[in-house]
Amino acid sequence: QVQLVEIGGGSVQPGGSLRLSCVASENIFNFNTMGWYRQAPGKERELVATINVGGKINYADSVKGRFTISRDGARKTIYLQMNSLKPEDTAVYYCRSNILSREYWGQGTQVTVSA
Repeated sequence: QVQLVEIGGGSVQPGGSLRLSCVASENIFNFNTMGWYRQAPGKERELVATINVGGKINYADSVKGRFTISRDGARKTIYLQMNSLKPEDTAVYYCRSNILSREYWGQGTQVTVSA
């Protein structure tokens, strides 16, 4: 069973930075795509950033230029570097991966941006 464990998150002031990590239980290149999603209170879960096995990256418009997704195969980990954080970035952030139609989710980590 694939396991994804998110590390990081927490509280930060507007303009601050945080880095999230997602550690997988297996070789991350086994997955077609890995990425980050988030869900704010009362809202639907939304895509933040994804990276596919070939290295193609996709960002939500709302985070372009502020967030960076990256990966380290040796550590079986993907990262989300979040800079210039805004209050509207407050949400639970989830790591997701898929192998064809099978998808896997982490347990989520809270990110709170407030003064």
